[in-house]
Amino acid sequence: MSGLYLVTGFLGAGKTTFLKQFLSLFSGQRIRIIVNEFGREGVDGALLARLDAQLKEITGGSVFCACRLDQFGQALREALAGDPDVIVVEASGLSDPTGVRRLLTEQDFPGLQYRGAVCLVDAVRFPKVYETARACTRQLAASDVALVNKADLADEGQLARVRALIEGQRPDLPVIVTSYAKIPPDFLGTLAAAQNGDRPGALLTEDLTHRRATIRINGALTAAELTHFLRMFAEQTYRIKGFADTRDRGPVQVDAVGTALTLSPAPEALPPDRLGALTVLSGAGMPLRAAVREACAWYEQAVVSVEYRCG
Repeated sequence: MSGLYLVTGFLGAGKTTFLKQFLSLFSGQRIRIIVNEFGREGVDGALLARLDAQLKEITGGSVFCACRLDQFGQALREALAGDPDVIVVEASGLSDPTGVRRLLTEQDFPGLQYRGAVCLVDAVRFPKVYETARACTRQLAASDVALVNKADLADEGQLARVRALIEGQRPDLPVIVTSYAKIPPDFLGTLAAAQNGDRPGALLTEDLTHRRATIRINGALTAAELTHFLRMFAEQTYRIKGFADTRDRGPVQVDAVGTALTLSPAPEALPPDRLGALTVLSGAGMPLRAAVREACAWYEQAVVSVEYRCG
């Protein structure tokens, strides 16, 4: 089984510097790297040789655009042909990485397991680009951990502003503040826990800028019906996560970024009180309530309750 990791973040956030350190966590394993954007320094050949890593560079625009997803899919299949332990994808800073999840949902890649996404955030420049570049919100939406980089260049007020923006959109997202893209030794564990929805210590803090809903459903729907139910309002969300029971597939884990939706088997040790609870994260200007209302009317036999929270 090959594990797939996604590295994203806006231009100049430090993705290439991070990538060098991240790859070192997989020493002794076969690594394949797909890069959609090379920094000026790049990943040096000596590091690639030491780590038994091979590099595939894709240029000419964001590889995750609808018109180029086939090229990325081909690169992914070529990487899988070498039976690597790890595949790491570094996305263009201007890309919308939700295309990765859509591709993995719509196409079959035998032997591939998605293990999460890291979003690099520039501690100084992030507030400005967040307000002007739609790609930033999509990068955060698709990620499982945010790494706030270049903290040595920011003061406390700037760091507080960055945290507020991240928590405003993704109050569930673990945030690590660092400099020179350094990562803690247990970083892979943090990423795995976040990907599995098990985040001890990560508080769903209230914030004036985010919208959150909790939808509780019973086990009346099939997996196909559940998918249709969620897609009726997924476009008006940043993220949908949780666990649901289905008539045909049993308990499943729900993970959606926009309309890119994945249903996977739920953990066997899942506490009963978490089954049937879906957390929906949205933002200002998104008509979430109207879309959820329509979906609930369509599948009223399955909806137990809907609770909204606005900071």
